Amino acid sequence: MSILAEEMKREMQEFSSIERAPYYMEYRVSDFETYNINTSFGSLISSDSYTNRVFTGDLRIGDYELDNTHEVFGFSGGYQSYSSSSVPLPVENDPMAIKQMIWLTMDQGYKATLEQYKMVLNAEEVKENEEKIDFTKEEISVYSEAPLIAESIDTKEWEGVLKRISSLFKDNEFIMDGDANLQVSLERRYFISSEGTRIIQNFPIVNLSIVASILSDDGNILPLYISYDARTIKNLPEETQLIDDAKELIRKLEQLRNSQVAEPYSGPAIFSPRVSGVFFHEIFGHRVEGHRLKDESDGQTFKNKVNSQVLPKFMSVISDPTRRKFGDAELTGYYEYDDQGVKAQKVTLVENGILENFLMSRTPLLTFEKSNGHGRATAGYIPVSRQSNLIVQSDKVKSEDALRKMLMKECKKQNKEFGYYFKDVTGGFTTTDRYSPNAFNIMPTEVYKIYVDGRPDELVRGVDMIGTPLTMFSEIKAAGDVVEVFSGHCGAESGFIPVTAVAPSLFVKKIETQKKMETHIKQPLLVSPEFEFKESEKQ
Repeated sequence: MSILAEEMKREMQEFSSIERAPYYMEYRVSDFETYNINTSFGSLISSDSYTNRVFTGDLRIGDYELDNTHEVFGFSGGYQSYSSSSVPLPVENDPMAIKQMIWLTMDQGYKATLEQYKMVLNAEEVKENEEKIDFTKEEISVYSEAPLIAESIDTKEWEGVLKRISSLFKDNEFIMDGDANLQVSLERRYFISSEGTRIIQNFPIVNLSIVASILSDDGNILPLYISYDARTIKNLPEETQLIDDAKELIRKLEQLRNSQVAEPYSGPAIFSPRVSGVFFHEIFGHRVEGHRLKDESDGQTFKNKVNSQVLPKFMSVISDPTRRKFGDAELTGYYEYDDQGVKAQKVTLVENGILENFLMSRTPLLTFEKSNGHGRATAGYIPVSRQSNLIVQSDKVKSEDALRKMLMKECKKQNKEFGYYFKDVTGGFTTTDRYSPNAFNIMPTEVYKIYVDGRPDELVRGVDMIGTPLTMFSEIKAAGDVVEVFSGHCGAESGFIPVTAVAPSLFVKKIETQKKMETHIKQPLLVSPEFEFKESEKQ
């Protein structure tokens, strides 16, 4: 931090002598200590560790009201944006080596920023209804966490655990992939701005994943996975649980292989809590990220709906990056300060169905002129408003059995033979711009038909959930009494960031599905070597 402060002071003094000096400058440095262990079918694929350091710099020309980031209509029909200056730094604290890299990077960044500012000045006059501030003034903060002490990682022990897990996939000749992987990222972030803010905080993330896929008779690769997220290795499940979970995954793969391909469907459905979490992250969370609502190329679904009902009256949604845990589950969207040096804040987005707020970075809106601590980015990217811990709440809850009864009643009303139960999901994506349909796609991995006549639930495959946000919100009729956590990494303009969604199960009156894209891989011509060996042993 001392090295960064010295160089920033020197550069701001040097810049002050030129005509268009930056009015603001920030440095962000991420120190990474990373461990990766990858196994497949009981064998070690790779096991490595490395350290690296990444510098991300940003500066602004103009003033807080109008600077180089002001969006102007571009030649391509889109809107001009700006990017950071980023470079690897020496991992040793050699002052001159670090300052040299920062100097070169910021010099190039200034030249690019100056061209952007000239474009802003040459653009048409600011519209009457445009936001008059490009960058908010925030409180100066000084905060430092103790140095990150890496917990002892016994790589040999974990290699053995992961090999034993992935070896379970060798017992089925139709399984094409069977992996068990561990990734540990210990990140220490430094933030310093010319305003005086200095932040040092730690971001440890541990992820263990079990990933497998099976080949169906019609040539489709059908994947399933399990993911465990924690802040420390000691909070991962015991090996016995991991083994049991992997065996259950194999059982589901075998079921999935023999399941029917679902036809497109429109009708009632139940979402498990995990699916509800992804559902809200995709179709609600991205549409309340404030920077999008300032972009005229965005669909701006909720921009003019503040104080209007957007969800059922029994539902509320908050975003709380200050929350570390939900029950026993660690929330990976937790942080003390965002990546613009602003204190993290709990934000009530929707209360009793009424939209109250947006996720704000230091890019303001007409009626939201301050950040609420949601400016986020990974190393190498400029922060924008992003999600953290999205928590969906309901004042009225029903048991899972009651939700099933509601589903069957609605199926009869709509003359449907069955409804859907979406149990698990791999993720999803959404489009929010005006140049393509303002829609979403949720990609479930485990979907069941619930029959009205009482037949056992039937696992099906090849289902993607699609739709448009406002229509889907109006179809939510009830929430369940079971709440779960879904953690993952969300990719958007400012890179991949860790996020968490906490949500109850939901009953939805009407959803729409389409067939998933198929692969149609030809069946193997030869028997796998594993099973040829087993057959020869029998003989």
